[in-house]
Amino acid sequence: MLKRPVWNVAGIALALVLAANAPASSADLGAKDEPIKLPMLEWTGQHVSTHLAGQLLQKLGYKVEYVTAGIFPQFSGLADGTISASVEVWLNNTGDIYPKALAAKEIEDIGSLDLETREGWIYPKFMEQVCPGLPDWTALNKPECVQALSTPETAPNGRFLDYPSEWGSRSATILADNNMPYTALPSGSEGALVAELEAAEAAKTPLLMMFWGPHYALAENEVGWVKMPPCKEQTSEHCITPPDVNKVVWSGFGAKWPAAYTLLKEFKVNAQEQQKMMLAIDKKGQDLDAVVKEWVDGHESTWQPWIDAAKK
Repeated sequence: MLKRPVWNVAGIALALVLAANAPASSADLGAKDEPIKLPMLEWTGQHVSTHLAGQLLQKLGYKVEYVTAGIFPQFSGLADGTISASVEVWLNNTGDIYPKALAAKEIEDIGSLDLETREGWIYPKFMEQVCPGLPDWTALNKPECVQALSTPETAPNGRFLDYPSEWGSRSATILADNNMPYTALPSGSEGALVAELEAAEAAKTPLLMMFWGPHYALAENEVGWVKMPPCKEQTSEHCITPPDVNKVVWSGFGAKWPAAYTLLKEFKVNAQEQQKMMLAIDKKGQDLDAVVKEWVDGHESTWQPWIDAAKK
């Protein structure tokens, strides 16, 4: 004879109460078995941001794959979904590809990375003694400052060290716009820019140059940023302004990986912390994954709220 099961009414009630009050144990991960593909572009800061996002996505339960891409080619991948998301997109360096893909709804901009960027003219801090009045740009026009920055190649003008020629630059235009007695000379590479900055700092040699941040060189060299001269026109050809950096995903990303979508919307990168990691990688030769993991392990209070939001 079959026995009727004996139900523990009190136990059931307790279980129901606990279930009702317990937080959700897992988010809607969506296609968690399909890897989220993140592009690795041409600079170390982007590698840091991308691996930070990747390690946090893995903590949430996703598979992550890093793929090599270029600044412009990545948008083709984002448009067709072969690249899932790009977490550090400098909007001053996307040409017309980004707005066209955005207008076609092939991609979605999910907000700012909150990466504090800088771009403009820098000098080693000791130069404030050589050119009294810095960081104001008018100090650069004083005869003693021009003479200190003059070289046989540029005399009687001062020397301005510009970006490599293939990068393009507005500095020569801005110098001419403001009748400043300087000759802009292109550097050979990013490495050459950094080498000149380090040499100037070591030898206390005057230097004025175009640069940007975040950059690992700024984590170990004290520089001043020139308060720029007025823009002749409010255009990118005649003005230098800090670029915005946003996060962009394939248009189908949110539907396919809902929790990852929320996490990446919450995801931020601090410029000072990124610079420290870049210094460890580029200057000290440390492993990218290890450097990023060390930051993740030591900053749980920063990223845990992002994970929590993704789990809701």
